[in-house]
Amino acid sequence: MTRSSVQGEDTDEGAADAPERAQTVRGDGDNGVGGAKDEPEGAALGAEGGTGDGTAGEPDAPRPRRRRRVLRWTAVVLAVVLAGTAGAGYLYYEHLNDNIKQDALNLGDNKVAKPTPNAAGQTPLNILVIGSDARDSEENQQLGGARETFGSTPLADVQMLVHLSADRSNMSVVSMPRDTLLEIPRCTDPDDGEVYPASEGRVMTNQSLGHGGPGCTVATWQELTGIHIDHFVMVDFAGVVSMADAVGGVPVCVDANIHSRDAGGHGSGLKLEKGTHPVKGEQALQWLRTRYGFEDGSDLARAKAQHMYLNAMVRVLRENATLSSPNRLRRLAEEATEALTVDPDLDSVKKLYDLSDELRKVKPERITMTTMPNRYVGARVEPTEDAEQLFRLVREDIALDGKDAKKKPDAEPEPPADPAAPDDEIAVQVRNGTRTDELGTAPGRANTVTGLLVDRGFTKAVADPSVLPSEDRTVIRYPSADLEGDARRVAKSLGVPASSVKRSTDVSGVTLVVGADWREDTAYRAPESDDRTPESAEALNGADDSACMHVNPAFTWS
Repeated sequence: MTRSSVQGEDTDEGAADAPERAQTVRGDGDNGVGGAKDEPEGAALGAEGGTGDGTAGEPDAPRPRRRRRVLRWTAVVLAVVLAGTAGAGYLYYEHLNDNIKQDALNLGDNKVAKPTPNAAGQTPLNILVIGSDARDSEENQQLGGARETFGSTPLADVQMLVHLSADRSNMSVVSMPRDTLLEIPRCTDPDDGEVYPASEGRVMTNQSLGHGGPGCTVATWQELTGIHIDHFVMVDFAGVVSMADAVGGVPVCVDANIHSRDAGGHGSGLKLEKGTHPVKGEQALQWLRTRYGFEDGSDLARAKAQHMYLNAMVRVLRENATLSSPNRLRRLAEEATEALTVDPDLDSVKKLYDLSDELRKVKPERITMTTMPNRYVGARVEPTEDAEQLFRLVREDIALDGKDAKKKPDAEPEPPADPAAPDDEIAVQVRNGTRTDELGTAPGRANTVTGLLVDRGFTKAVADPSVLPSEDRTVIRYPSADLEGDARRVAKSLGVPASSVKRSTDVSGVTLVVGADWREDTAYRAPESDDRTPESAEALNGADDSACMHVNPAFTWS
């Protein structure tokens, strides 16, 4: 089965494309989930994308005509933010500040604590970059929309978390596939007070933007990853073509001649000869939106192409002397600011420049691009255990390139705001999560650990045999801040590290899941931490200028 079923094309033909989508779910087509035809070459450019309906694991049903194309050029604006520029005088024009739109940072009810500063008093910086498919201006319509999509609910079709290490030595970027199934938390729109209830079950992550704005996308990321997000930067269609021109083009590589267009008219229209070529303008946009023709035709292949483009863009911005030209710099600043929506703490060009100056401290060879590890759920995807490993590395400020200096042991976390109740008043559910892909459930573990707790004074501990989850590591979950102290007390009594105590809305009380790391014995021994970046994250180093996209033979030409 090809991965094209993960991230399909958006609907250009509406209900008429349903049979094509169903065919793609079976894995025998290149249309992707959306299955829609792209515009003919030379027509208005948009980003290839998906249906955006968020249905979990079910075939797409016919729906009204609606064009939703994914914005894959987010990398352009992200690169501008990452790299910064010299000659900042033109960035301080007051009218540039007026170009920048702003919105609330976090619309969710739950907040994630900021990371503890390191010995030098430094803290990491996390910025969520969002690409919106909004069609709310005439220019955006011309670049990638149809009349029927004007003013429609936007989707967060591109989501990239940029993590700057506390010591500013390295940077990690994690992309999340837009079809990732997850739970969107309750969000409140600060403009009109409208409350968007939490999703009923899992839906596609790109729907979060329609729940009050980018602040709900931030809340969704924080709920999933446990990573505190300091800022967001959201971009729309307008300005991407001119921005690519402003930097003089970005070098990209293909290992064969490519034409992203099939007999049915699907594809971005990208046409390049084998080798490395600078792309700009509409051709740069075509590169960023191409799925047909790259590797297996999946959206993950497209993400790989975006990472290559982004890395090259950073190198160009650092090395290209033409950006010292006041006119080029002015143009780049104009186009970038007009395309941005940011949180209130980034609401001026000076603040954006200060941020880019921080990010610019990282050399390309210490930048690592990754995609969240995932697996199929029907036609969608979900995070895997490797994804949690990747999130943990970011939470703990561990460089994804493996070049960190050896760190000192973490200090004890700050005590919870609500201290633990007496041991005999703490209710604990214990579940057996020892099953793995290779081994069955170790019998009796929930009862054994429940007995340990009762013997140590937790008389309200009970085994829950009705749920048999699967956890690599023993974990203690709690649903709300008032139970954090209780969960930590349980962990301490068993010798479970504080890092294994997690807040989660999936439980109704303190819940201990005995993991595959504790299949036997009564004493818990925490496994040694594996700080390697999972291979499934497909890490790409920012200094790798030899990366080249593999062209699917069905899309080559001579």
